[in-house]
Amino acid sequence: MDYIIIIIALIVLAQTSYLSYRLVLKESRVARQSIYVDTSVLIDGRILAIAHAGFIPGELVIPRSVLRELQTLADGSDNDKRLKARKGMDLARELQGIETISVRIQQDGAALEGVDERLIELAKKHHASICTIDFNLNKVAQVEGIAVLNINELAKNIRSVHMPGERLVIDLVTHGQDSHQGVGYLDDGTMVVVENASKFVGTKKEVEFIRLLQTDAGKMMFARLAGSRSGVGAGGAKKLDKQPVRRLISRKTTGRKAPAAPAESTVAAVTEHNSAPAAPPTPVATKQPRVSKKPSRERNNSRKTNEDSLMDLINKQ
Repeated sequence: MDYIIIIIALIVLAQTSYLSYRLVLKESRVARQSIYVDTSVLIDGRILAIAHAGFIPGELVIPRSVLRELQTLADGSDNDKRLKARKGMDLARELQGIETISVRIQQDGAALEGVDERLIELAKKHHASICTIDFNLNKVAQVEGIAVLNINELAKNIRSVHMPGERLVIDLVTHGQDSHQGVGYLDDGTMVVVENASKFVGTKKEVEFIRLLQTDAGKMMFARLAGSRSGVGAGGAKKLDKQPVRRLISRKTTGRKAPAAPAESTVAAVTEHNSAPAAPPTPVATKQPRVSKKPSRERNNSRKTNEDSLMDLINKQ
């Protein structure tokens, strides 16, 4: 009977030791994978879509001090901050309702030194990481050697690249550097410069991407209005051929009255200028105007000037 009791006691001790070891191992693993959520992340709201997609690597921990800061903002007098704080508290409740992730509210007490300092202390104590979009908190955590999950950096690295030839409907919000350009933005914040779209600012238009420009300051894309001619590009509108323009001008000017012939005094003055200087000037009567059968050189030059002006106007349009 004594042997049986000893054996049972050993079995219970072994099982207890095994369960204790599993519990300690699980707690250490969870501690290494814990992610402390900052106030800015809850206000931002994009973490909800990330959690639904299953890209949360560990347990989300929301300190009570973060919720207390949201409550303070929600009770404030600033309407914008009050709405954002309420949105953050609703987001915390929605995160708890997602079954694929683990969300825990940690009772950390009052953060007298500030919420950012409390998050850094908790992350260092539990060997956890911080999820934030706060630029200053991000820098301080990196100096302290804490892993940071920055949603802004994640969004920047997974931006979709639109290839030349693809079409997309964007909202033109402002004018570009040139007077003929319109500027819109993609969902990820990428600037899109649209040629010959300045008159459509304030509306949504379908554009076709031309090329991508990657600089140190960021990424910028150039596009043109969908359905426009392929000759329209970053250098401006493609110039029209002179022959079709001249035919168009001749069609438009057909049926118009011929320009009035210059007065006889003007013709006489030109003749006098071209003649020999020794010849005396001949008086000319101004009462009987004479119509020249052939257009003068001045009238030909005037017609060329008018045609060039019309061609420039059509090219601009």
